[in-house]
Amino acid sequence: MLLTPAAILLIAFTYYPAVATLGQSFFSAGTALKPSVFVGVENYSFMLDDEVFWQVLKNNLWYAVGTIPASIAIALLMAVWVNGKLPLRGFIRMSYFTPTVLPMIAVANIWLFFYTPQIGLIDQVAGVLGLTTYNWLGDPDTVLTCIIVMTIWKEAGFFMIFYLAALQSLPPELEEAAKLEGAGRWYYFRRVVFPLLMPTTLFVLINAIINSFKLVDQLFILTKGGPDNASSLLLYYIYEVAFSFFDQAYASTLTVVLLVSLAVIAIGQFVFLDKRIHYR
Repeated sequence: MLLTPAAILLIAFTYYPAVATLGQSFFSAGTALKPSVFVGVENYSFMLDDEVFWQVLKNNLWYAVGTIPASIAIALLMAVWVNGKLPLRGFIRMSYFTPTVLPMIAVANIWLFFYTPQIGLIDQVAGVLGLTTYNWLGDPDTVLTCIIVMTIWKEAGFFMIFYLAALQSLPPELEEAAKLEGAGRWYYFRRVVFPLLMPTTLFVLINAIINSFKLVDQLFILTKGGPDNASSLLLYYIYEVAFSFFDQAYASTLTVVLLVSLAVIAIGQFVFLDKRIHYR
């Protein structure tokens, strides 16, 4: 009885929508004059021939490669630094964490001010240095990199909190024993601290991978997937198909592929990495 309210919410807003989405992916897109009919795997066959799908999937993979390692590495460096004895340590921690609490729309507008040609902050600084202005978000060669930089700026502080909590939970006796053995700071971090942080790294890695596939807000403000789908990512493409093209069936197909891919990645990480990173 105590679990019933939570179970009702999970079923209503998680399990039932997932099952309904899976079922809808086997039907055609219906209209008021032409109801949807069962088409089997036709939507999945169409997806395999969809050039835009393969382009946004490739964009998403490059986006993940660009954001995940950099965000985790910067978060770890920040956590190690603010874990030490620094003046104004609380202010520095707050500064690192502030981008995390900002709404996604606000973050996108801040970086839109940076990237806007001629009047943006980057081009204003470039003008002072005598450099030419550049349309950062209008060039297919630079637009995805601009979004990657913005994402790293926002997510690194969030991951830093988990690393900082893990660092503060380490027994101080380990560092004292390492000093008695004559171990340097780098050797102590590499052979003692970092292996003990691996459970946290696994948790952060799974969250980073999931986050890399659920970007919508920033794209809606910054580029709307352009130019020529150069910055469009998988979840934004699903949003376009569902609410701009009104093809709920094909959007459901893309959603099923996204959910299955994320589930396989998460399960694979737990199966192959979990036993290798926990010390018992």
